[in-house]
Amino acid sequence: MGFLGDIGHFIMTPLYYAISAILVAWHKFFGTFLNPDSGLAWVLSIIGLTLFVRALLIPLFVKQIKSSRNMQLIQPKVKELQKKYGHDRERLAQETMKLYKESGTNPFASCLPILIQMPIFLALFRLLDHHAAKGNGIAFLTNDLAQSFGAAKIGSIPITATFVNSGGVLAVQVLAAILVVAMTATTFTTQRQLMAKNMPADALSGPYAQQQKLLLYVLPLVFAVGGIAFPIGVLFYWTTSNLWTMGQQFYVIRNNPAPGTAAAKAKTERDRLKAERHGHSANATLQSPADGATGTGGAPGVERRPAQRQQPKKQSREQRKKTGGSRPAPSTDAEGGTSE
Repeated sequence: MGFLGDIGHFIMTPLYYAISAILVAWHKFFGTFLNPDSGLAWVLSIIGLTLFVRALLIPLFVKQIKSSRNMQLIQPKVKELQKKYGHDRERLAQETMKLYKESGTNPFASCLPILIQMPIFLALFRLLDHHAAKGNGIAFLTNDLAQSFGAAKIGSIPITATFVNSGGVLAVQVLAAILVVAMTATTFTTQRQLMAKNMPADALSGPYAQQQKLLLYVLPLVFAVGGIAFPIGVLFYWTTSNLWTMGQQFYVIRNNPAPGTAAAKAKTERDRLKAERHGHSANATLQSPADGATGTGGAPGVERRPAQRQQPKKQSREQRKKTGGSRPAPSTDAEGGTSE
């Protein structure tokens, strides 16, 4: 097998067990109310596997978001270092790494979810393209399950078929093309969303921005070219994973955007409008009685303020002598009554 083959086998074997265990568990669940040998049961099992894996990767995704945000925020400082040490590449690299360490930024953290997903993707690809297609079981995917997987169809479309190996079935090529386009479009939209809404203006011209722009166009192209060789089942996995990423990133950008970005301005405006609505509600509560009752002689729903009683006027000593020391005359209150 060779040295590289031994390393690959050492890495992939645990993944075969983990992925096949999750896949078979979902298949057993969906097989309770669907035909276990149907393509729908197996496709839903693949989608369940995808959601399970992506849920496990949420902590890494959060780390990726934080790292990407830090990379954006320190771009002005990176530019300053480039101006200062541009003539000395070794010193520039040292100062840049020092800046990364001080700001708690890992430039490679943004690649972690993709790097971890790739072995899982390759293991699933191997399960479908080799073991399931040939009916050879591996790990928890027994021979019977592998044969069921390999023969499963959605209508007339085998889930192990590919665009380039469609067996002459036009429906296979049509479905594969739809999934490849969806996979490519979701990849592009996710990357574009990050650049358009969650990158500060001063970070759109630095090396990090150039890297993002490169990924914006290169990744969808890679998926489009490689996707025509992926089995239908693998295309369902990758498209579902991309939809998860797109929705997850949309949620994070909307609720916790990077400072100085279009998303941050939009969130500030939403918060302001929300505060105004809450403020109007509080004012309305204060202006109207809680039980909706009306005050005496007042308009409905309007709280009547109590009448203020006027105090007797003070008299000088001369005035009190003239009146014989009698008490001052009562004054009228706001309602026309008298007060003692």
